[in-house]
Amino acid sequence: MAETFLAPIALGVLENLFRLIVNQAHSIFFVNWDLKKLRETLSHIQAVLFDAERQQHQNENLRLCMWKLRDIFYDAEDVIDAFKCEAVRQQVSQHSELSFQGRLSAKRCHGTFSLTMARKIKGINQRLSELAPKWDSFGLAKCSDDNRHVFHRETHSFVNSRDVIGREDDKKKIINLLKRASDPVIPIVGMGGLGKTTVAQLVYNDHKVTRRFQQKLWVCVSKEFDLPRMLKLMIHSINKEERCDHSALDALQNCLRSLLKDKKFLLVLDDVWNDNQERWVEFRNILISMDGWSKSKIIVTTRSLTVARIMSSYPPIKLEGLPHEVCLNLFRKWAFNDGDERQHPNLMRIGEDIVRRCKGVPLAVRTLGNLLHRKTNESNWISVRDSEMWRLRQSEHGILPVLKLSYDHLPSRLQRCLAFLALYKKDEIYRSQEVIQLWMANGLLEHPMENQEWEAVGDRYLDELLSRCIIQKEKDYDTYFAFRMHDLFHDLALEVSQKECKTVSSQTTVDENVRHLSISDDKLEMVPEDLKKLTTLEQ
Repeated sequence: MAETFLAPIALGVLENLFRLIVNQAHSIFFVNWDLKKLRETLSHIQAVLFDAERQQHQNENLRLCMWKLRDIFYDAEDVIDAFKCEAVRQQVSQHSELSFQGRLSAKRCHGTFSLTMARKIKGINQRLSELAPKWDSFGLAKCSDDNRHVFHRETHSFVNSRDVIGREDDKKKIINLLKRASDPVIPIVGMGGLGKTTVAQLVYNDHKVTRRFQQKLWVCVSKEFDLPRMLKLMIHSINKEERCDHSALDALQNCLRSLLKDKKFLLVLDDVWNDNQERWVEFRNILISMDGWSKSKIIVTTRSLTVARIMSSYPPIKLEGLPHEVCLNLFRKWAFNDGDERQHPNLMRIGEDIVRRCKGVPLAVRTLGNLLHRKTNESNWISVRDSEMWRLRQSEHGILPVLKLSYDHLPSRLQRCLAFLALYKKDEIYRSQEVIQLWMANGLLEHPMENQEWEAVGDRYLDELLSRCIIQKEKDYDTYFAFRMHDLFHDLALEVSQKECKTVSSQTTVDENVRHLSISDDKLEMVPEDLKKLTTLEQ
């Protein structure tokens, strides 16, 4: 999954190249043409990167090509950084009291620098030219950051209640809200894997809820919040025989209105990502026109507090992690056949440590329990306990693929910012101002608007991560706030960054191309000397 890190790198390089060309054209005139050529080539590549990310899992040649592009992008970043440093050096030399010989020497140094950079830029352009025929052969389609394809999942309304442990209280709370809440929309919010869909399924299938509503509809939104598609899914949920191939909006809403005539209904909108208020209002207005709307209810599951606030005035139900003992029972259920755990007390001791790693997230517990099902070799259990989560093989419904949906839905700028949080230790308390400074130092923030400080851009990025339940605020202070990131999101950040960001201990082997390094072990006294690409060091 490291190749999915390419798009945000490309975006940052392109923006910095543009500013470099505009702001320093007078001092780099004889490399300006090469810089413009580089920017043009990278723009062509960046336009199809999202399609490349979608296809690379089924195309090994494309994946390898993306790794080569990644190294070229990094070298382009280094050239841009060198120009920034040279600009600062020039400013210092111009304002310092240098002798004539000193100023002459500074000019000679600048000339030597420019020639060196010219050679590097030509080299990068040459490498891109050599890679171009291969890249063009993949037939990739253009796709912007706003409308790129996002990997999604399908859900359904059925759940086997015997497979669910620890969500009875949440289920009762929502059923009570269905009876008395003034707002017709009840949002369930939380990070991926906490069980939002499961809770909605439990409510949907409860006999008291079935008696209360004459019609129940389950719609997995997941994709774009497209109104005709939503109406078709609702019609299909009521009557699978009903043909609704026609796409005319008026015909679809008339069809739905006839199916729901005089009926009090419960609609579950599962996995909602849309934060466009206009689309929601348009959809809601159609529902309001239904005869039974006044007594009907909607349950929404989402990972975004912004989505919850747009869709309902009612405070969202925020799912929390399950207690350790409950997670342990869930783990037993998936790792063993009934009662078999009594025969393997040594495995259960290891299992307790594995469950602690999941930090209350039931899907993580289930993923690891299922991974160890019927395995009685102690070494297998120790390997799962001691391995990074992202190194463990998982199905498409495993915890990291599910969490990666949150990463895929982030704007490109925020994807790289999230990955940089892997430089911190797991379960660490982050301080907002320190994180923003790290992002600023590595050029990850978009240029602030007029009369806006860089820190304000960083604050906006953190607010976005808070809204999406990717980080959790711990405490507010006068000038900053403290927050945490769940260990599973830390694992995700490690996976998507891989060779970009690395946390090392005395036992860790460090790739020579790593660019951002965090030392987590006091025993590691010095950084290996062969890390030629290293730009960030955190201790």
